[in-house]
Amino acid sequence: MALTTANTPSVRASQATGASAKRRRPRRGPQREGLAGYIFLSPWLIGLMGITAIPMLLSLYLSFTNYDVLSPLGEAEWVGLANYKRMFTSDPSYWRSVTVTVSFALIAVPLKLAAALGVALLLNKAWRGVGLFRGLFYLPSLIGGSVALAIVWVNMFNREGAFNGFLRIFGIEGKPWVNDPSWALETLMVLAIWQFGAPMVIFLAGLKQVPTELYEAASVDGAGRFRQFMSVTLPMLSPVIFFNLVLETINGFQGFTAAFVLSDGTGGPVDSTLMYTLNLYLKGWREYEMGYASAMAWVFLLAIGIITAVFFSTGRFWVHYSDGDDR
Repeated sequence: MALTTANTPSVRASQATGASAKRRRPRRGPQREGLAGYIFLSPWLIGLMGITAIPMLLSLYLSFTNYDVLSPLGEAEWVGLANYKRMFTSDPSYWRSVTVTVSFALIAVPLKLAAALGVALLLNKAWRGVGLFRGLFYLPSLIGGSVALAIVWVNMFNREGAFNGFLRIFGIEGKPWVNDPSWALETLMVLAIWQFGAPMVIFLAGLKQVPTELYEAASVDGAGRFRQFMSVTLPMLSPVIFFNLVLETINGFQGFTAAFVLSDGTGGPVDSTLMYTLNLYLKGWREYEMGYASAMAWVFLLAIGIITAVFFSTGRFWVHYSDGDDR
């Protein structure tokens, strides 16, 4: 009798309904987890839209207008490609800033990476106090972007600064390096090179990953220190060199603080330190040509993107990965 009751249509229907409900119930879990994920991501999404995406789109619009910051946004005058035409054909200060920035990046970045790699090789030893020296060499990178350091640097390289005082010990008469158009940019380069701590730490991490067996095999084959460096160290470090090269090149093109402090916000003397970002700042906030400054910013973004793309497209010819995947 009990078996008959269990097999009645109503019982089977209720069991089927219960089983169906059990199968549908787990679907609510992923939906709730997805909603929770969006809730936790909401601060980042709001920041992305409010601080990055919307200002970028507004800047793109302003690059086609004549806008002076002081007027309401609705009064921006549409001028089409006039800002871009002026930039490339009738603004000598623009091309001066391009020349200064490219010169700075081409000289300072390779020398900075060379100094970082050289010091990393020296500090890649297990001798007493090496941790202290690593920290001391890294310290300038922690305060590298500060205005205070730029002020100290200016005072070191003026006529009565510490650098000229050091030269007088050897009977050499110095000069006002930061006020000399022939040397002002070079003082900025020296400051940038001195701040090699960050790439140095990355090089140290890369050196720790080079297998010692490779050096032992090279030594057995009769390779000296220089040959080991060229045939083992550099190929094994090529991914780290590539990483540092991309980052430091972008940072080199974005230099602003030191040039602003050294030139008192003018790019002088005689536009010798007129970095691209400083010129952009002057156009937008000193001359109130925000539309033109926005156009400069978008050209700068495009140029950085092209340079980065060139690095990645050519990296496959000289970047070697330990797993054999040269991508």
